[in-house]
Amino acid sequence: MNYTELKANIEDICENTFTADQLAMFTQQAEQKIYNSVQIPALRKNVTGTLTINTKYLSTPSDFLWSYSLAVVDAAGVYYFLLNKDVNFMREAYPNPAITGLPKHYAYFDDDTFIVGPTPDAGYSSELHYGYYPQSIVVAGTTWLGTEFDSALLNGALIEAIRFMKGEPDIVAMYEKMYLQAITLLKSLGDGKLREDAYRSGQFRIPVS
Repeated sequence: MNYTELKANIEDICENTFTADQLAMFTQQAEQKIYNSVQIPALRKNVTGTLTINTKYLSTPSDFLWSYSLAVVDAAGVYYFLLNKDVNFMREAYPNPAITGLPKHYAYFDDDTFIVGPTPDAGYSSELHYGYYPQSIVVAGTTWLGTEFDSALLNGALIEAIRFMKGEPDIVAMYEKMYLQAITLLKSLGDGKLREDAYRSGQFRIPVS
């Protein structure tokens, strides 16, 4: 389903006409909810970066949602995969940032930054494998989500549209049920194809702004 078809379906099902801005709002709200709820195997990237000596912070990409893995690469080209922990662990394990070494752990420090520990004792290349927030179907016209799981996108947008119209609670509940069924299928896809990392368990997902 492309964006033109999605807009037509929203208006047909709601039996209402919306402005372009309203349709974009319903769609983008649904996308944000989906992308922050499910790790989608098709939406991941690799990016390289640099860890600076004596600096324990590493910026995340602008489209970052969550990490699958982070590795540091030494001068010989050897990869060392860091274990993902939370910030509290990092503070307890590495209370003194002046103590340096080859990084072993990392955590989400804030929406834009990782913290690594120990503080790098040299400049290292890094390689991040991560899930990303793709361009909205509002802009792109077609997306993986619209093509492969249009039921999740359509029902998510319908929930937003019907709430906007102050629709009956039972109608909202009906579309929420269909949305959750679609999300359950989408999560099954992710769970079946992604390796579970015990060190990632319980980590929060960064909201899309």
